[in-house]
Amino acid sequence: MPNHAAVPLLRRRSTVVAGVVGAVTALGVGVTLSHVFAAGTAPKVVPPTANAAFDYQIGGPYAPAKGVTAVSRDRSARPVGGLYNVCYVNAFQAQPDALDWWQKNHPDLILRDRNKRPVIDEDWDEALLDTSTADKRSRLADVVGAWVDGCAKSGFQAVEPDNLDSYERSGGLLSKANNAAFAKLLATRAHSAGLAVGQKNTVDMLPDSTKIGFDFAVAEECGEYDECGDYAEAYADRVFVIEYSSGGFSRACAGFGARLGIVQRDLGVAPRGAGGYTFRTC
Repeated sequence: MPNHAAVPLLRRRSTVVAGVVGAVTALGVGVTLSHVFAAGTAPKVVPPTANAAFDYQIGGPYAPAKGVTAVSRDRSARPVGGLYNVCYVNAFQAQPDALDWWQKNHPDLILRDRNKRPVIDEDWDEALLDTSTADKRSRLADVVGAWVDGCAKSGFQAVEPDNLDSYERSGGLLSKANNAAFAKLLATRAHSAGLAVGQKNTVDMLPDSTKIGFDFAVAEECGEYDECGDYAEAYADRVFVIEYSSGGFSRACAGFGARLGIVQRDLGVAPRGAGGYTFRTC
């Protein structure tokens, strides 16, 4: 996110934590990905196209508007047949209702302060995961990698691992290099499952994007903070943009409406029909 704000207030993410749904037919592939896995052949990685009409549905799935060609949904939701589907995974932090599971099953993979208390992203009440050592990154990749595999088996074409910037909220306990190394493990896992990998925010990571293995970007509020051009240049316009303010949306559309997939959503990323729902495209 914006490098002038260590803890941006408008980062959005799903609050859903659930099991992965059953396999469905992948876009453009005549067999389910689970069958491909069984045959031992990794499916082809297909990045999104530039300027795709995009909807950000991580707060709950609903029927996309006419003309939408790409959506991002939580990993617990089903992808949409005929569209390009991005699977949202909270990869670097533990959502509030998942903290007990982490504490019970992998307590040492929760980042802790000098008093052994979990380090919390206070804006979202999420404990940070500990990417500080190669061993912990490997074991985290086993857990999160299984979620990534589930995205592929469900029929998604891509994955967006969220909270890449958690090191900014770690009080110096994590580094950019720690999170980049973990992201690389996840990108390798995703590619082996046939998924493209999106860099979620964090312009400071753009110089490392090729080394990590990112294929496209999901950028929140790049219009608000004048960052859309940075992502567009790094990813040849393969960028999905989410704006939450009308001003940011107007600036993004004015500068990049003909190049990037830009959507304005409400802060709660509510499903259509729910209070506060907002959906606009350029």
